[in-house]
Amino acid sequence: MTLSFTAHWHDELPGFYTALKPTPLQNSRLIWHNDRLAEELAIPPELFQRSGSAGVWGGETLLAGMQPLAQVYSGHQFGVWAGQLGDGRGILLGEQQLPNGETVDWHLKGAGLTPYSRMGDGRAVLRSTIRECLGSEAMHALGIPTTRALSIVTSDTPVARETVEKGAMLMRIAQSHLRFGHFEHFYYRREPDKVRQLADFAIRHHWAQLQDDADKYVLWFRDVVARTAALIARWQTVGFAHGVMNTDNMSLLGLTFDYGPFGFLDDYQPGYICNHSDYQGRYSFDNQPAVGLWNLQRLAQTLSPFIDVDALNDALDSYQAILLREYGSLMRNKLGLVTQEKGDNDILNGLFALMAREGSDYTRTFRMLGQTEQHSAASPLRDEFIDRQAFDDWFASYRTRLQQEQVDDATRQAQMNATNPAMVLRNWLAQRAIEQAEQGEYDELHRLHVALRTPFADRDDDYVSRPPEWGKRLEVSCSS
Repeated sequence: MTLSFTAHWHDELPGFYTALKPTPLQNSRLIWHNDRLAEELAIPPELFQRSGSAGVWGGETLLAGMQPLAQVYSGHQFGVWAGQLGDGRGILLGEQQLPNGETVDWHLKGAGLTPYSRMGDGRAVLRSTIRECLGSEAMHALGIPTTRALSIVTSDTPVARETVEKGAMLMRIAQSHLRFGHFEHFYYRREPDKVRQLADFAIRHHWAQLQDDADKYVLWFRDVVARTAALIARWQTVGFAHGVMNTDNMSLLGLTFDYGPFGFLDDYQPGYICNHSDYQGRYSFDNQPAVGLWNLQRLAQTLSPFIDVDALNDALDSYQAILLREYGSLMRNKLGLVTQEKGDNDILNGLFALMAREGSDYTRTFRMLGQTEQHSAASPLRDEFIDRQAFDDWFASYRTRLQQEQVDDATRQAQMNATNPAMVLRNWLAQRAIEQAEQGEYDELHRLHVALRTPFADRDDDYVSRPPEWGKRLEVSCSS
């Protein structure tokens, strides 16, 4: 089967990009590809069987129908207007046409200098490329909307960060690369017609069911609000901190987008700041829901020339309710509660208070909670807490609540194990794979990727253990 590519962005949005080709790396070679995703996209296996060149995966060749380009956008970074940004190291190669009529973007990250690189070098390093690859695939397996990773290429090109590292490229797959920042760019340039043109493009390709509706713009924006709220609720339930929720890193389709200094919680610290460069803690774990709304307000402002302000505000007012509803439903699942009762929040907050006080491991605590037997006062979780009395008091009220449900233990435990992952991508696991890859050893990268595909499966290896001492002190920044 021949892959079919189109170029909607290139053909329909002149003035929204600069056309240019990737700049290949020195001696680039393919070290990993996502076989399952490749199969889903019906990519011929021979495309990955290359010797002497990295082909399309390293930007050395293009496939028929590709029209490579760098998109222009702007954005607020750490709450401050940053002006023009754009694809500084990524190039949108084209949009693959799938048999069901949908398209997916092929975006090559680390593809070299573009007009929007500012002071950058247009490159990505192996470290950040592996982190994005593993992060996006981990989120996908957890059922959270995200971009995907298709391939990684390494090279002999030296790239200067804190030290000199190897240049790399990631083929990122996404339904769309539309960002809040695309709209901001033209709004602040006082080109409302182009903002509207962008909205029409988004609706035409991703919300086609709204095209003929008289209220299409309002309905579309309401859905963007709903998708964003649902996404962030899901982040909070798995203990995921994005790290850089700038408006240029916000996906219009509600995908987890632009993995940099992200982190999954080890110890439960609601104020966890995963980004070493975030000096104010703007993007701390517990502040993500508020930032999501702030970013949507920035997007709403760009739409105000052609959408009624009251309608925009009404849509924004729905954000909190959607987020809380989604979060509440998911957290009840994590606690093994089928019905909704008035005191459920108290039970959850009681557990969180214990966990915060003792620095309990977020993922392991909820997974072990799934072993609870409603008629037994004993719990394997008890030994994880120093203050046993405080745990016993909480556990007694939790068991009483479970007994009200009248659901048998086996059914409930199965449901909890399908909601509470045994494994998440902890920073130390990613770091171990990175350090080996930097030495030319890729087995751990492949092993870890396969393990992340089944996060809800029981395991007894170190993929589910708390981090070792060295793994607790890892720092990630915007260069990650």
